[in-house]
Amino acid sequence: MKSITISIKKIIVFGIFLFLLLSIYLIWGKLTRPYGVQKVSFIPSKSVNFTKRKLNFAIYRASTGVNQDIIYHFHGRNLDHTIWNDDTYYTSLIQSYWQKSNINPPTVVLISYGPEWLLTHKNSRVESGLMDDFVSNLPLIESKIGKPKNRILLGESMGGLNVLILGLSHPELFSRVASLCPGVYLDSPFSDFNEIKAAIKRTGADPKIALGIYKIARTYASNEEEWKVISPIHLIKRANIHYPELYLSCGLYDKYGNFEGTEALANVAISKGVKTHWHPLYGGHCAIDITSLADFLIIK
Repeated sequence: MKSITISIKKIIVFGIFLFLLLSIYLIWGKLTRPYGVQKVSFIPSKSVNFTKRKLNFAIYRASTGVNQDIIYHFHGRNLDHTIWNDDTYYTSLIQSYWQKSNINPPTVVLISYGPEWLLTHKNSRVESGLMDDFVSNLPLIESKIGKPKNRILLGESMGGLNVLILGLSHPELFSRVASLCPGVYLDSPFSDFNEIKAAIKRTGADPKIALGIYKIARTYASNEEEWKVISPIHLIKRANIHYPELYLSCGLYDKYGNFEGTEALANVAISKGVKTHWHPLYGGHCAIDITSLADFLIIK
């Protein structure tokens, strides 16, 4: 059997070559990655934080003054109750728009029950019951602010789903609901695998994200009947002209596959006589039209 020998010189040359290749890769990566992030120029709101058991909330008041309304803001997945003043987030663009327009905005109360959560009535799931908890804590929250003239709901992504569940379950409590890129689907998380697979293909959703969303939904509902109690597609069917005014928006290429369900929800709401502002956008997840949204949040 013929033996193969490699000289020390060749090994050294090959090692140097690999080192240079790796160095070029690292240097190129450093040179071509973003050097910074675009930030918004605005005056941050003054804030105070509170906690009651699982509920965390922060009250934000614009330094230029506020009107008599309250916006209850429900954040997206993996965010928290401190996001309102983030100068890289859409909420700072809203504040900048109000400030440039010399508008006294509502007081904003940002609500959080953790990185991931859904508002549901108490059901068979241990994690359920957060909607009941929030509604029962409204008097406590408003004792620190004063009773509002109007309550307005605002949420994006997971928060967009939460404000729809809350606003459509308790329409008597709220005047307006702004739901951005909400997790609304025509199919149930309890549909069979082939139906879910077809929905993922039909909507262009990222399979890993979509299956993760279905998993979260199953954490807060254990069967189809419990899901229907909180599904916006089912809740909107009982709506009428007295329901809160809706603002709905979603990007056509939303990687969560939310466009189809949000558009269907808007169409049903309109057919039920609910005053509805539907903003289909050419973009991805949580593409937002700041101007129309900021105007919608001001009740004149």
